[in-house]
Amino acid sequence: MLTSAWRRLQVPSEVPDFPEWTQATPERRAHVERVAALANSWADAMNTPAQERERWLRAVYLHDSLRDAPLELLTSLTDDRWHWPSLLHGPAAAEYAARHGERDRGVLDAVRYHSVGYAGWDVVGRMLYLADYLEPGREFRDEERRDMAARVPREPRVVLKEVAAERLHWLVTSGWPFIAETVEFWNALARGS
Repeated sequence: MLTSAWRRLQVPSEVPDFPEWTQATPERRAHVERVAALANSWADAMNTPAQERERWLRAVYLHDSLRDAPLELLTSLTDDRWHWPSLLHGPAAAEYAARHGERDRGVLDAVRYHSVGYAGWDVVGRMLYLADYLEPGREFRDEERRDMAARVPREPRVVLKEVAAERLHWLVTSGWPFIAETVEFWNALARGS
């Protein structure tokens, strides 16, 4: 259940929206709206310029735009290194967005690697990674994640490392393979880059 503070998060009406080619369930769209609201609240707290905020929100609305697309479409847009079907939606959405006119490399990299991490991210990638994990609709460790989300505007690098560590711990315990970008991402965080 969402606390009242989390329910008040909203996205301004003048920001990006789902692309017309989105293939996502209503539940997935609700998740994306919560991610957008959280990222937008951070942009407010961090006095983020409008153009940068718009980049963050474009990435948010693209990141799960093909989450519920048929596997055949996802595989047609990705290469073989994305071993698991559940990882295909990010790279596929980035490719589809590029084919439909998205030219911002930071936005495309944020979307492509949002599930696995990427050492080459600019701020948009890091904010999407954080907001996707910390959004209030996820039903685990609510209080801890809420506290982490509240700290993002003050200490984004510290929280990014904490979130990455949690996600890597989950990967190790689940037995999923690590792709090179995930390893490079963690190594960059460990070095303080």
